[in-house]
Amino acid sequence: MVSRIHKRTAMYRNLQLLRSIRYSYSPPKASVLLDVSNCIQGLKQKLQELNELKVATARKIADYDPMPKLEVKMQEEGFVIKVLSQRSCQGLLVFILEAFEELGLDVLQARVSCADSFTLEALGNKEKNEDSRALDAQLVEEVVSKAIQNWREVSEI
Repeated sequence: MVSRIHKRTAMYRNLQLLRSIRYSYSPPKASVLLDVSNCIQGLKQKLQELNELKVATARKIADYDPMPKLEVKMQEEGFVIKVLSQRSCQGLLVFILEAFEELGLDVLQARVSCADSFTLEALGNKEKNEDSRALDAQLVEEVVSKAIQNWREVSEI
């Protein structure tokens, strides 16, 4: 007998809890349970839609993997090199700086962002040394492009 009273009391508390969660104070138990059941079904459907959206977004990001865009312009004081990518490119900056060193470019000024996307704007000038190799925008673009390609090969491994 006592156990029945405990079960009834526990059921009454749980029903009151469900009523308070759904802000439903209708007296019939069946309507409260039906309301909560509909709410749970709606939440399940929303969760499924969000999971499908998450998978679709992940596939789209994986499919969208273009090479970073490169632009080199010649100016009086040297070269302006711009590299832009839609995604973060971990380690790319190292490869580009090694390419600058290979060319003998001094970086006079640079702005780099690697948070959500990769952006590099650098102003480079030819070092003054015995290396008499003439630099033009095309050569700088080729060497930096090769560095980007090397980074891509290494990062795919």
